[in-house]
Amino acid sequence: MELTPVLRSEWLKIRTLRSLPGALLALFAATIAFSAIAGVSDASEPGFDPLFASLSGVIPGQIAAVSFGAMAVSSEFHQGALRLSLAAVPRRGRWFAAKAAVIAVPVFLVGLVTALAALFAARAGLGPAAGGLSTGEQVRAVVGCGVYLMLMALFAAGIATLLRSGVATLSLLVPFILVVSFVIGDATGTVADFLPDKAGQLVLRETYDGTLGPWSGLAVTALWTAAALLAGAWRLRRRDA
Repeated sequence: MELTPVLRSEWLKIRTLRSLPGALLALFAATIAFSAIAGVSDASEPGFDPLFASLSGVIPGQIAAVSFGAMAVSSEFHQGALRLSLAAVPRRGRWFAAKAAVIAVPVFLVGLVTALAALFAARAGLGPAAGGLSTGEQVRAVVGCGVYLMLMALFAAGIATLLRSGVATLSLLVPFILVVSFVIGDATGTVADFLPDKAGQLVLRETYDGTLGPWSGLAVTALWTAAALLAGAWRLRRRDA
């Protein structure tokens, strides 16, 4: 079976499941809203990073990307949907690759548009404080933001396939991203730089310290994502639909 019909069928599922376009809309709205609020922050604070302030809305906004990835997979585990999907596409690896692709592409594209809009919204509030940002830094942050959100959505998709539950996935990842990651960061120092969210967010910063840089940080996030997807693929192959 060719991959194109599989991609088409999986994309149709994404389009017609109301919660999934809603998650992308929430990603766009929440990121821009929080970035605009950050745009009125005090630029005289020590360690102020105008680039990260402009895109700080990604921190809460990424929850929507994680939800998108988790729900896109977990919808297959309700009412025998996975059995129907695998009956149509018996090669499970092919089906899982198509599912990952239709998760990755829309999140990446929405992430690019969201990052660009958030940057403009925040810069309007920051005024001269953002004047020192170079074009290269802003392009890197916008593209990196799209890649980061895509990786986090795929990370959630891999975990959801492994756990076979969207609720369990979100119950694990949302507290980790919003709470545990910060606590571990304060307690363990540079070790936290290698967590999937902390590492990837370096691409949003103008200045950064430590072992990792913007692209090496994204590479660490990509390794976490690859591990989650491989674990999910293993579980998919080993367990009955």
